[in-house]
Amino acid sequence: MERKIAGVGAFMGILAIILGAFGAHALKKQLTIEQLNAFETGVKYQMYHALFLLFLGFNTLLSEKAKKMVFQLVIFGVIFFSGSIYLLTTKAISGVDFKFIGILTPIGGALLIAAWSILFWNIWRTKR
Repeated sequence: MERKIAGVGAFMGILAIILGAFGAHALKKQLTIEQLNAFETGVKYQMYHALFLLFLGFNTLLSEKAKKMVFQLVIFGVIFFSGSIYLLTTKAISGVDFKFIGILTPIGGALLIAAWSILFWNIWRTKR
């Protein structure tokens, strides 16, 4: 499980760097400042959670069950949060109005908060 979690974290990091470069260069002339800032927020949160997964993969304080739960919450949280931001901000390029998926952004945020909360709870209750 640790290898899978760390591998997905590394892949998410690679993807965040690619998307960040894409946003900084290719989207710079296509999007407004507000859209670029929002896109960058999606990239930042994706990278934060890529690093979070690397930490999780090498963490010895959590049970396999807790790791699996946190892993799944982070995956879906990033897809919903960052993914929806990417789609919502690139309407000018895609020509598709993804406004209907706007509800996924706060759901993704809630999933990420849940992942961090489970990590906190499991570390807090670990006996020294």
